[in-house]
Amino acid sequence: MPRDLPIGNERLLILFDEDYVLRDLYYPNVGKENHAGGYPFRFGVYVDGKFSWMGRENGWQIERRYEPDTLITDVTCKNDALGIELHGSDCVDFHETLFLRKITVRNLRAEAREVRLFFHQDFRISESDVGDTAAYDPTTRTVTHYKGYRYFLSNVMVDGQPGVDSFAIGQKGGGRDGTWRDAEDDGNLGMNPIAQGAVDSVVRACATVPGRGEKIFWYWLACAKKWEGSWDGAKELDAKVRARGPELFLTRTRAYWKLWVNKEPTEFFGLPPSVVELYKRSLLVINTQIDEGGGILAANDSDIIKFARDTYSYVWPRDGALVSHALDLAGYPEITRRFFDFCADVISPEGSLLHKFNPDRSLASSWHPWVGGPRGPKQGALTLGAPQLPIQEDETALVVWALWHHFQRYRDIDAMKPLYGRLVRKAADFMCGSREPHTSLPAPSYDLWEERRGILTFTCAAVWGGLTAAAAFAQAFGDVDHAARYLQAASEIRAGMDRHLWRPELGRFARLIEVADDGQITVDPVLDASLYGTFAFGAYAADDPKVEATMAQVRERLWCKTEVGGLARYEGDYYHQVSQDKERVPGNPWFICTLWLAEHAVQKARTVEDLAEVVRILEWVDSRKLPSGVLAEQVHPYTNAPMSVSPLTWSHAEVVNVVQAYLEKREAVERCPTCGGPKRRKIEGYERGESELCHRPEGEQSP
Repeated sequence: MPRDLPIGNERLLILFDEDYVLRDLYYPNVGKENHAGGYPFRFGVYVDGKFSWMGRENGWQIERRYEPDTLITDVTCKNDALGIELHGSDCVDFHETLFLRKITVRNLRAEAREVRLFFHQDFRISESDVGDTAAYDPTTRTVTHYKGYRYFLSNVMVDGQPGVDSFAIGQKGGGRDGTWRDAEDDGNLGMNPIAQGAVDSVVRACATVPGRGEKIFWYWLACAKKWEGSWDGAKELDAKVRARGPELFLTRTRAYWKLWVNKEPTEFFGLPPSVVELYKRSLLVINTQIDEGGGILAANDSDIIKFARDTYSYVWPRDGALVSHALDLAGYPEITRRFFDFCADVISPEGSLLHKFNPDRSLASSWHPWVGGPRGPKQGALTLGAPQLPIQEDETALVVWALWHHFQRYRDIDAMKPLYGRLVRKAADFMCGSREPHTSLPAPSYDLWEERRGILTFTCAAVWGGLTAAAAFAQAFGDVDHAARYLQAASEIRAGMDRHLWRPELGRFARLIEVADDGQITVDPVLDASLYGTFAFGAYAADDPKVEATMAQVRERLWCKTEVGGLARYEGDYYHQVSQDKERVPGNPWFICTLWLAEHAVQKARTVEDLAEVVRILEWVDSRKLPSGVLAEQVHPYTNAPMSVSPLTWSHAEVVNVVQAYLEKREAVERCPTCGGPKRRKIEGYERGESELCHRPEGEQSP
């Protein structure tokens, strides 16, 4: 079940499912230590002798959205059989590690009725339910789950009176469903004060709701770890909520996010309001997926475990670099600097960035081997190949590329000074040395889809971008010898792309070639959307005939010819494959791939009219989002249902990237670059920086 409504503050992250049930709770790092692990933290209602857990299968009609420009949910849940409507406002406080829920209960019937709300907690602290404890504290009238240095204190409040009036604590597993079953019988709870092992709990809040009236119920969860005083730290945070009132925390969090997402005054040049809303929502969703230590997580949807037995809750340097670039374009350099520091800390002594990392900077799981596969029998046994680096070299290159674009925009010299030696030169020296001798192209590595190894057009283009960025850094810091070396390597790579990756027999670039020991080249003929990389990082102009020919085939052959539409990754994509009709459905539609078409259209545009295609693609993305504004990785080609993880940070970053590119180009094609006034005619060659004339009427002064 896809995740939705992420709320967080770079230390605590909460995600719900389609039924408005909490499924993932990350603390103290975004992406590390999921204390829910995908198991439901149920939410139930008891009224007139009837009980119902939240969920569509139980008769609830659920509308999931956010309040505009905030990370506060705006959820409506209606159950006609119960005669009850709930309005949920959930948030993670922007500063404290506090999860807060405001539930407004509306009585749809004429008579006053007692309503009881039940909040279930099914912790697997530190990603295991072995050795957990749940205990009732009579001094604070709260229930706390703890293990080691992780503490989670829950409380409720109705009519200004905090404190849990009824609770259930018990064991789960081993044939036991858990204490949530206790709530279903008569709306009363067993009041067992403590349990250890694999445990869960339920806390209750109840009040009389007048006929056709409403009542506000509050629930909160205070999280603390060793350095915050553990249990005492959780109690102190609970005391703050009691003293100040939970509404204050909701109000200040609402104000913070409105301020944050609107920090840069932006002229949207008439973009559809829904696209502008998606752009802002994308910035907010991206923020929820970033850890305070600088790690940018790919996604934090634990549901993927059922498919992969692993998650996307890792820092891929490539994803992080492209997300950072989008954030830099949008005006958030403080966040991106932390990511670049992260990369400088984890780069290998040889100068490459490995596959992926945990947010605490430790090396993450990987399926890339450190040695080549079996080559064939030798003396009756298979033998392994030569040692190899288990990397995707584009990840190393794109961090340097993104860092240079960051520096160009913000000129934060003091911040960049230590990164030049720790990160830029180390990575550039590696890229210069890691080359295939017959072609001068980057040595074989794994592709951005992490499925095949070879010399990839995308990787070569990224390395060209990384080396030219490193050369620009070297020139800026007066390191002329290294600058010359990096530019020479970039020039050789570009020449190698012309000679070996451009394939006249295909009429386009190949996604991948393999080079044998004797220099013999094997071409992979499969068409791949990642060929957008030819222009994305500057190796070629977007209107270069080779790029145009390549992108024309990408548009034609990878577009899904269903009512859903959208661009597939490559021909015959097997990942989450749902259709064998490869002519109409080459693969599932991916948001990032579809938006790469918009990137191409932006870079080619010379007039306002040329930008119409960009708007159409952004509207396609907007129409395929979840009602909350969240974007998954991919969608079902026939139903538009979200597939794989949700939200995918890269999907939202690509929206931000395309919108910012559109706005910059819209301004460029509408204004004279000499005087800043309106253009009087189209100027050919503007992208290449050729000289233009001022188009103000003669005698008119510049402002």
